Amino acid sequence: MQRLLGMYQESAQTKEIVSALQNPTPARIQIVGMVGAIDSYVLCGTYLAQPRHHLYIAADKEEAAYLQNNIAALFDKKNIHFFPDSFKRPIYFEELNTSNVLQRTEVINKITSQNAKGEIIVTYPEALFEKVVAPEVLEETRISLVKEEVLDITSLLETMVKYGFERVDFVYEPGQFSIRGGIIDIFSYGNDYPYRIELFDDEIESIRTFDPLTQLSKRNISKVSIVPNINTKFSQDQKVSLFKVLPENTAVWIKDLSMLLDRLQLCFEKAEEFAKSISVLDETELAEIFRDRAFILPKDVTSDIEKYPMLFLNKNLKFEVDTKIEFNSKPQPNFNKNFKLLIEHLNENRTNKIVNHIFTDNARQINRFYSIFEHLEANVQFHPVPKAIHSGFIDKDLNVACYTDHQVFERFHRYKLRRGFTKDQALNLKLLRELKSGDFITHIDHGVGRFSGLEKLNINGHVQESVRIFYKNNDVLYVSINSLHKISKYVGQEGKPPRLNKLGSEAWKALKKKTKKRVKDIAGELIKLYAKRRAAKGHAFPEDGYLQNELEASFIYEDTPDQYKATNDVKADMMKAYPMDRLICGDVGFGKTEIAMRAAFKAIIGGKQVAILVPTTILAIQHYNTFKDRLDEFGVTVD
Repeated sequence: MQRLLGMYQESAQTKEIVSALQNPTPARIQIVGMVGAIDSYVLCGTYLAQPRHHLYIAADKEEAAYLQNNIAALFDKKNIHFFPDSFKRPIYFEELNTSNVLQRTEVINKITSQNAKGEIIVTYPEALFEKVVAPEVLEETRISLVKEEVLDITSLLETMVKYGFERVDFVYEPGQFSIRGGIIDIFSYGNDYPYRIELFDDEIESIRTFDPLTQLSKRNISKVSIVPNINTKFSQDQKVSLFKVLPENTAVWIKDLSMLLDRLQLCFEKAEEFAKSISVLDETELAEIFRDRAFILPKDVTSDIEKYPMLFLNKNLKFEVDTKIEFNSKPQPNFNKNFKLLIEHLNENRTNKIVNHIFTDNARQINRFYSIFEHLEANVQFHPVPKAIHSGFIDKDLNVACYTDHQVFERFHRYKLRRGFTKDQALNLKLLRELKSGDFITHIDHGVGRFSGLEKLNINGHVQESVRIFYKNNDVLYVSINSLHKISKYVGQEGKPPRLNKLGSEAWKALKKKTKKRVKDIAGELIKLYAKRRAAKGHAFPEDGYLQNELEASFIYEDTPDQYKATNDVKADMMKAYPMDRLICGDVGFGKTEIAMRAAFKAIIGGKQVAILVPTTILAIQHYNTFKDRLDEFGVTVD
């Protein structure tokens, strides 16, 4: 990996780009001939040769996401920023995405900070359409909290509300804060994790970030900077385009200039149309954004971008450029899972002194390649790279071939973008929000009681939030929020209310003891049953060979960890000399059929026929088509 990056850092084209970027007047550079993921390498090589800020404007969100993933894989120790639009889907303005707003704020916060050195930002037209807060305005509105300083809680609360923060019991997404005695939790729009500020009287005793799902601390810090929602808490005259925020020496890479301007125009037309549908009585955050009209037009972009050096990656430009740089590259060939063709190609590259590299972020795939090449008795040379890039290429200038495993095996390659916390993930906090006064809940140590809300208790001078539970005879139990894992919503026979347990009685303990005994009895019966099964004689299938590896590699999606484990467990059972007994459970669409197909194929290779039993005719037809599509090329007859 480092050797490849070094080659692109020292390449003639990179040196030409760096030289052009150093011109006193903003450079206009056209780059042609780049295919696949080579643009990621060129950008990384340019950054290494001369660190500065880089902004890459992709054609759309999907392309931007793949590019960000590529660069992040090449620069695994550097944070590569993704600058999204604020909505669930680009150009569809019906619903905001809080996680996207957080990412936008983070990027602005990062590039405007004093210690920003050289940041790489990847974005797309719809994200540029929305204006951002001017740096000087953002600086004035930051709330700074420093350890060991005196804090006026009343003043902080008023400021938080003014900036649009919502007071809740427990924070789980940006724009929320909670105050529980001497503990203040704040989820800023400029940080991945929320902050927890602990007070001793009115002095800040400690500041740390924490995971809202587990409530566990991440790291201690000495000061924090709280940033408000940049979308709604500023007027239009306080907002500017992203290009007014970027440092002057930022190199702007544009995938297709005409497409950028066309998409911005389309965004403007769609926004104007959507704004007409908003009622004057609507006070939502979405309504505020569209009343403000903090958007930019294509003509604004062309004027704002003039002061920056620009690198155009499309062939057809309607104006002259200062420098034109050409690359001699071609895309990764389509092998159609034909490994003999792949071997011929790799050997042909070697003859032409082109060094082969195969990229994958899955170590199992590398082992599959070695297994396939060994089975076909192929003497090929390649460098495995434990990273994923979206699209392979052959660079004839540097004599390198970079192939991706998912293109060889025709697998679907999915990009990964950071997702924020949601209340669906925060199970314990979600439970509290769903519970209503009077609901039945179960405490693991005390049994069934009735939920009666939250109450603040003063314990040794510290105010702590607790769950209040009523038991039989109106006995009360208080459960600290740190012990939420001990309670759960009662699940029983529908329509029949449970009997409340009595605190301090032995009834709940006796019931648990009786239940444990019944579980042990069932376990004993199962042990006897499985001892008989173990003593019975079954058919031991052979270990995986080349064809099994090829079938599994041909699956177009990446295995989930559970799917991979279940597959290996099933095959391990099949290779034992006694009958197997395993049940695979999972939701619809999570890959159970794929596990069954791999097991069936292993049985076929082992000389057996396989019958698939399903409950309905429609399901039988679906399975028939699925098995036939996958197994036809391996010479398996599916009837």
